[in-house]
Amino acid sequence: MAEIETFIWDKEHECMGEDERRELVGKRLVDCVRRTYANAPYYKKKLDQAGITPDDIKGLDDIEKLPFTDKLDFRDNYPFGTLAVPRDQLVRFHASSGTTGKMKVVGYTANDVELWSEALCRSFAMGGMKKGDLVHIAYGYGLFTGGLGPHYACQKYGSVAIPVSGGNTARQIQILTEWKPEVICCTPTYMLHIIDTIEKNEMDKSQLNLRCGFFGAEAWTHEMKDQIESRIGLQAFDIYGLTEIVGPGVGCSCQHCQDQIHIQSDFFWPEIVDPETGKPLPEGELGELVFSSVMKEGVPMIRYNTHDLTRIHYGKCACGRTTPRIDKITGRADDMLIIRGVNVFPTQIETAVMRYKEVLPHYMIYVDRVNNLDVISVKIELNPNQFPDTMKGLEKLTKSIEGDIASITGIHAKVQLVEPRSLPRSEGKMVRVIDSRFKK
Repeated sequence: MAEIETFIWDKEHECMGEDERRELVGKRLVDCVRRTYANAPYYKKKLDQAGITPDDIKGLDDIEKLPFTDKLDFRDNYPFGTLAVPRDQLVRFHASSGTTGKMKVVGYTANDVELWSEALCRSFAMGGMKKGDLVHIAYGYGLFTGGLGPHYACQKYGSVAIPVSGGNTARQIQILTEWKPEVICCTPTYMLHIIDTIEKNEMDKSQLNLRCGFFGAEAWTHEMKDQIESRIGLQAFDIYGLTEIVGPGVGCSCQHCQDQIHIQSDFFWPEIVDPETGKPLPEGELGELVFSSVMKEGVPMIRYNTHDLTRIHYGKCACGRTTPRIDKITGRADDMLIIRGVNVFPTQIETAVMRYKEVLPHYMIYVDRVNNLDVISVKIELNPNQFPDTMKGLEKLTKSIEGDIASITGIHAKVQLVEPRSLPRSEGKMVRVIDSRFKK
């Protein structure tokens, strides 16, 4: 695997003491609440209904007094009702998919774009990006934040963006082998698709010069990370973010806590709350991740419930940073499948699938209701170089995977092994679940 040298981009803020950070964020929160209350009518109404005024918020200890925001605020105030500045102060809009077909529209001021770039530069330093590195950006450009966010951050960092965008895998591979970028940014499933294509065409992987990759925009497991690293020889980092808060760069893993993500908490203050009660949970307990983007101007979101499920950890990391860390996202509460009363996350099934060298990391989950009973099945592509060559061997492999899925999730799923490259691929976020229970 490629060797990398990392460093800390902003030691003052990434390594500050906990009390100092809380005081700083508290001041920023007070200012953010006042700005948003004065300039975003939807938020004034929300606070008025809760019986709260900006004067009630004097520091970070008062954050629990504030009501939550969530994706419904974007839906109910579509398209521009969440803005906290006049449009002549904006420089850009981004948007992500939302409920009932309405996008979550986010406006950015010039300061917001600078803040975003700063957060991404901290992430890039965690992964050992160097000035002058060629950065192959295969996230989509446009309303999606994945392309333009890293693009402008590269300019601030001193690296060189290659704005390939998504799609046209043959051209992607041509650039990767001929231009020889050191860094790649894309979804983990698309990285696997690129690797599959290289291996299918029996190309020489030594033509690649990739040292590190920043992968995000979808939940992925440690097992998938291991697959990417072992098959292509780079070091993979988990970059986390969401459009509603700013985009990619809200957090990133480092070399020392590769199953955890450092949160840029002086910009985006994290909380973990109980999904049922909304009460804050202590360190190490699983709950929903909530952010307050205390420095955003265009669309500051205060106590925004992402519904991502994770745990939070405090204390100094071996890398030297003192920023709070969250575990890799288990899943999103609204992505959770309830199968015969059991909560199941797609990442749990992925963990079982990735244990087997006889199959590829390409699978689809199908949920249906038969005779009033929920049923779940999983199609998994066979590895053309590893799968059993007898029917008895295939049956044994199928039963073994079914057993592991049952052990991890607590439910039985019917496994169907299918031919390589027979399942859909994605150049962006991968849709792995087709739930037909409510479509009939």
